[in-house]
Amino acid sequence: MRTVTLTKGVPDFREGQVSFDEDGHLERGDTPTVMNPNDEPALRAALQTKIRRGGTASVMSMGPPGYGDVLREAMESVYADDLYLLSDRELAASDTWATAITLATGIQHLDETPDIVFAGFKTADGETGHTGPQTAWCLDWPMVTHVVALDVDEDAGRLRAKRLVEGDVDEIETVEAPLPAFVVTDPEFEPSYRKAAHRLQHKDLREETVERAVDHEDHMTVWDHEDLNLDPDFIGLDGSPTIVSGVDPIPKAPAERDATMISPGDADGMGELVDEMARFAGGD
Repeated sequence: MRTVTLTKGVPDFREGQVSFDEDGHLERGDTPTVMNPNDEPALRAALQTKIRRGGTASVMSMGPPGYGDVLREAMESVYADDLYLLSDRELAASDTWATAITLATGIQHLDETPDIVFAGFKTADGETGHTGPQTAWCLDWPMVTHVVALDVDEDAGRLRAKRLVEGDVDEIETVEAPLPAFVVTDPEFEPSYRKAAHRLQHKDLREETVERAVDHEDHMTVWDHEDLNLDPDFIGLDGSPTIVSGVDPIPKAPAERDATMISPGDADGMGELVDEMARFAGGD
């Protein structure tokens, strides 16, 4: 069983240091980056599949060289065996369509066709939810979205998934799809390890991955657009039909409170702190 999980680095908006160029494009190399939190359910689904069915788990991302740290974090989450970074200046400023073309080509460039590709339901920066479905379309694979539970019958070459259907009321729909398939996980996805053997395997894989992640670059393959034989006219800014009409930078929030530092050894200061807290404890 071979799986690939797609992940992305997104701006760390908590830092308030998001950088844009004069055309309104995000300058990712100058912006603090974290792993997209909405990819975590996809990573959990890939880990569950590896523990239950064995095989190899890979993680792939497209972005600048600094995304190696994002992939390291993903490796620690999914206990990945190897990492793939699609990185090239020609890929800069890609919209979801150009990104999907690049990711699909990267998946097709692997030495073995994956059984399942996992993706999160949207990114924390773009919020479109387009990249996963567009990548599935480029691959011409069956796709199941909003997956909250999953199992695989490798012998039959099929997966069975429960997906959340939102309407007047939330409903759960059970669907099947042939492999290879593309799975977009819902934030409600929770892995299930009912067998003791699965829980023991989980523990063993975690210990192996801690050691592997220390030298994650030794397990990372970097491909540029030439490696993937991608036409520059169909990737990056030139291959992106989306037009950004305007961007409002997010300013760093000003501090609204003054902080008083008190050392635990400062008896008078600690006494004043207790007196201050006691007023609120008493309902004042």
